[in-house]
Formats: sequence, C-alpha cells, structure tokens
Amino acid sequence: MDQSLKQQLVFEANKKSTGASYLLWFFLGGFGAHRFYLGRTGSAIAQLLLGLLGWIPLFLGWVVLGVWWLIDAFLIPDMIRVENMKTISRIEEGRPYAL
Repeated sequence: MDQSLKQQLVFEANKKSTGASYLLWFFLGGFGAHRFYLGRTGSAIAQLLLGLLGWIPLFLGWVVLGVWWLIDAFLIPDMIRVENMKTISRIEEGRPYAL
C-alpha cells in the first residue's frame, strides 16, 4: 500500500461527519454535544452550563443558549472544515491521532 493511499484511509477514518454533527446539534445541542464532537471543548462546556443552569437568572441563560444554538447551525460546516484540515495536517506530519 503506497503512502498516499494510507494517508487517505487514515483521514477517512478520522474525519468529522457533517451528518453526525447536525444530529448532535439538533438533539443534544443544548448540552454542547456537537461542539464536544468538533473539538470545541471550552465553548461546549459553556453551552452545557447554560443548558443546566440557564433557568437561574430568570431563564435568560436559556434564551442566550437558544440564539447560540441557532447560530451554530450556520457555523457547523466551517467548524467541520477547520477540524478536518487539522486532521490532514496531523496526518501529513506523521501523527494521525490528536495528542
């Protein structure tokens, strides 16, 4: 097996899926699941906290989370592209898995 084919197979095994991202966004987006999947851990934790504790300040946190959730629908394709480009860079450097 030549190196190019091996790199392509490693990429296909590690790339992020648009379908999976949107399913996570739709069903578990209020908990930041799609952002955890796409490697955006900091903002995912913020969404998780807003989802769990958003009712405390007169439900304002849930309003913010709802707007953020809708905006994420448009941001997901770019987040996937960025994450897949990172995967390609890791593969080209000879380290196919995130450290």
